[in-house]
Amino acid sequence: MILYHLVAITIAIFIDLIIGDPPSWPHPVKWIGSFISFLNKQWNHGRYRKWKGIMMLTSVLLLTSIVTIVITLLLYQIHPIVGILGEALIIATTIAQKGLKDAGLDVYHPLVRNDLPLARTKLSYIVGRDTEHLNESEIVRGTVETIAENTSDGITAPLFWAFIGGAPLAMVYRAINTCDSMVGYRNPQYEQFGWASARLDDVVNWLPSRITGFFMLLTKKPPYIDWRSAWRLFMTDARKHPSPNSGWCEAATAIMLGVQLGGVNYYKGIVSDRARMGNPIETLQADHIKKSIYIMNKSVLFFLLLLWIGGIIIENAFSWF
Repeated sequence: MILYHLVAITIAIFIDLIIGDPPSWPHPVKWIGSFISFLNKQWNHGRYRKWKGIMMLTSVLLLTSIVTIVITLLLYQIHPIVGILGEALIIATTIAQKGLKDAGLDVYHPLVRNDLPLARTKLSYIVGRDTEHLNESEIVRGTVETIAENTSDGITAPLFWAFIGGAPLAMVYRAINTCDSMVGYRNPQYEQFGWASARLDDVVNWLPSRITGFFMLLTKKPPYIDWRSAWRLFMTDARKHPSPNSGWCEAATAIMLGVQLGGVNYYKGIVSDRARMGNPIETLQADHIKKSIYIMNKSVLFFLLLLWIGGIIIENAFSWF
């Protein structure tokens, strides 16, 4: 069954690279988001918000898993090839490699034309920070950080869980991630209600983020420093990030670009001073966006190769036993 998952995962990557997520097409994440929004309105008030948040998360995951399992089993009942193709289509909706690339290039192209207002607008579509007054370097930083962080959240983590449990577990991962993105905030409105979503999101991203960050360091020879120094800097800087997982991909990307990520961000006028990662050897410029996309693409390829190697070993082990 793992080999079926691997074939489906590989096809899913190609589907995503070719089609992506057309805005006008129906998408499971939109439906999941609508359900989360409904439960948020119904339950996120009054007493026992933490327990209500746990109920919300449980409801979303149960519904998502049941629907996806039933669909997947029905497709495999028709024929294994139909099941694999169906799984591939479902898994493709959980990843966003083309979307990340396109979002990065949407910022890159105005920058190379010196159209900072348009670049700021395009950046505002993919980050939560205030972008109205950012200079070129800060626009590039926001874009590179987004691509780096979401290489794990948006690509390799769902692929990892698809490897473990096929399309159902990939969709469950995406449901957890969507819950966290919608209610996992540390503010009076969501601190209690989104507690379970945020904690579970940390758990399911723990291993994929670290594997992805490691592969990012293998995409090419680190500039300006040797491998040993790059590894030490990676292990030190990754832990500086307030998120237990996001720092691994951001630190690796900073090292591979020879730049410094992190710094002062504003969120609705409120300042947030993030820890610095990497060495500021190069000044952030538009071309670093394209380089970060290269790092993303190559690390995803390495991740896919790891899954295939692991899957073949597991299948042979089962056959041997």
